[in-house]
Amino acid sequence: MKTFHVALTGDHLDEQGIFRHSTEGSLALLNLPYIDTRFVLSQAPRADDPGYWDRIYSLQTTAEDIAGVHCLVVLRPWIKASTFANGAADLTVIARSGVGYDKIDIESCTANDVAVFNAPVALHLSTASSALMFMLALAKRLPDQERITRAGRWDLQASVTGMELQGHTLGIVGLGASGRELVRLVAPFAMNVIAHSPHADAAQAAALGVQLTSLDAVFQQSDFISLHASLTPDKVGMIGAQHFAQMKPTAYFINVARGELVDQVALVDTLRARRIAGAGLDVYEVEPLPKDDPLIALDNVILTPHWSPATADVGRLTGRSIFGGVAKAARGEIPDYVINTDVLERPGFRRKLERFAENA
Repeated sequence: MKTFHVALTGDHLDEQGIFRHSTEGSLALLNLPYIDTRFVLSQAPRADDPGYWDRIYSLQTTAEDIAGVHCLVVLRPWIKASTFANGAADLTVIARSGVGYDKIDIESCTANDVAVFNAPVALHLSTASSALMFMLALAKRLPDQERITRAGRWDLQASVTGMELQGHTLGIVGLGASGRELVRLVAPFAMNVIAHSPHADAAQAAALGVQLTSLDAVFQQSDFISLHASLTPDKVGMIGAQHFAQMKPTAYFINVARGELVDQVALVDTLRARRIAGAGLDVYEVEPLPKDDPLIALDNVILTPHWSPATADVGRLTGRSIFGGVAKAARGEIPDYVINTDVLERPGFRRKLERFAENA
């Protein structure tokens, strides 16, 4: 047997050093005699470091963190070119514990013969259901209804009358996996669904009853706009003031994708001026959302901490997918869902992976 060294980024732990995520049960998949597991403790929270959670999304993996590591399981920290400052003689695979990989320098990974894989299937439904949650909460004016109930102001019932989803138009930006799941979820509500997604399969969209159209048309015609696009450099700030200006005053904006896709200043201005009815946001340009961010003072936006799709059920699915892939790599096999498929033909990567074939 050849030992396969696995390191999990320290943000998987809580302040007491206990695995704090629902993927924990899936660690049993790594309970094999040839797998050694540890955590990158330099990235872990500590009880005497209250500022840790303010910088949780800016953590970076260093060259020292990957020394002697064959597989890195990463939750939030960045993987940049500097991570490979000393090369990657040992590192063979990086497992992204989730879907998005915009914080991983894929080109640097490929250049250093490191395959990156994720768990794309686990979060599709949960992300879509989070969008539906926002749609229903906004349509029914849930925050306002709760506010007057807690205040004992039953005389204000009529002032918080909501709306139904039926008969209204849903506009989806990004008809990928989670966007398509949202289409399926809203089917019982008999909504008119339109979408902007330049790379979408027209036949697939038609089969779902979705009309593909321009980004401007989505913002002009929709009663609910849900953002599901992936984050790439060319999409940073793709939704700006000109798009919000086209929305109906009765429309709602929802983002369960990535905060960097949106000009947040323009969104704040739009909400503050009440030029649209409201918004539901799970993601932000800067994360964690600063305590003095103007979004927090607004009463026409629902905010969640980039965690609404991260249910215990999804954690278990993610864990099975990720740690199952780690176990495959530990046997010299190619994990499922490799992102940088070009690396699979590189001699350097194949030599790294083949070192563990004896574990099969």
